[in-house]
Amino acid sequence: MVVAHQPSNEQEKLSGIELPIIDLMAERSQVSKLIVKASETLGFFKVINHGIPQHVIKAMEDESYGFFSKPASQKQRAGPANPYGYGCKNIGFNGDYGEVEYLLLHTNPSSKSTISNDPTLFRCAVNGYVEAVRELACEILELMAEGLGVPDTSVLSNFLRDSHSDSLLRLNHYPPLQLLQLVNNRIGFGEHTDPQILTILRSNDVPGLQISPQDGFWIPVSPHPSTAFCVNVGDALQALTNGRFLSVRHRAMVNSCRRRMSMAYFGAPAPNAWIACPPKLLSPHEPNLYRPFTWDEYKKATYSRKLGDTRLHFFRVQSDHDDLTE
Repeated sequence: MVVAHQPSNEQEKLSGIELPIIDLMAERSQVSKLIVKASETLGFFKVINHGIPQHVIKAMEDESYGFFSKPASQKQRAGPANPYGYGCKNIGFNGDYGEVEYLLLHTNPSSKSTISNDPTLFRCAVNGYVEAVRELACEILELMAEGLGVPDTSVLSNFLRDSHSDSLLRLNHYPPLQLLQLVNNRIGFGEHTDPQILTILRSNDVPGLQISPQDGFWIPVSPHPSTAFCVNVGDALQALTNGRFLSVRHRAMVNSCRRRMSMAYFGAPAPNAWIACPPKLLSPHEPNLYRPFTWDEYKKATYSRKLGDTRLHFFRVQSDHDDLTE
């Protein structure tokens, strides 16, 4: 059985690097090894045969398109995104800006009529989608733990299963820029790493996502195959694996007259959860790179900085940077 498919699309080839597409229905030990390898080298991979029903995906996509198709005045009634709700162009609280509008939702949503004409339908779509992608994220985290040789393979997935998990769902919409369709390299969402543990991303068939496993080196991510989900390592998972996994920098570009939409599940711990590397991954030759910290502590440090700032090095052991609010 084929475990990993190597894409033939030349857009996903740059200086010999190909983005892995991993078949979750293949032999488990091989899948686990491939996921670990991709997380170590790129911090990014795609998964197919993930088990999420198409009708669950379509219901969430339909509700998302329905919301973003509303007049601006109606969408703004669902905002501002502080912390949840509608936002447009302004990203975060520190002056970051992009050609994007978005809707931030807690993973236990209480839908309001300002978001949907049918709050019950919207809430059911969100709940169904979140439950499905959370299970996918937990399965991937358990495969990671197996591949790392951690005795308790639920040590990572338990963060997401916690009833107080701070996970969220972000719906991003990049409207078509007809007047700028000849202008390339238009930033939709600026470069950054995700602070959470794991991101599960679904997008439509419009390209725009890019990853940067090396400084100044960007790899475009094709939207194909259309059935795949993108997975990327976040800062918390880099710390939990003692730097073995890479929290990959990424961005979204807008250079098309077609609108792009993505749905990102950010799997996060509970606010008071401690982020500390399992002892199995430590040794006298590989001491802890990061001091233990709570998710709430790291989240506050994240929101105090600009989108593209590097944050995790402030939590390194014997760091020279002790002031987290600079």
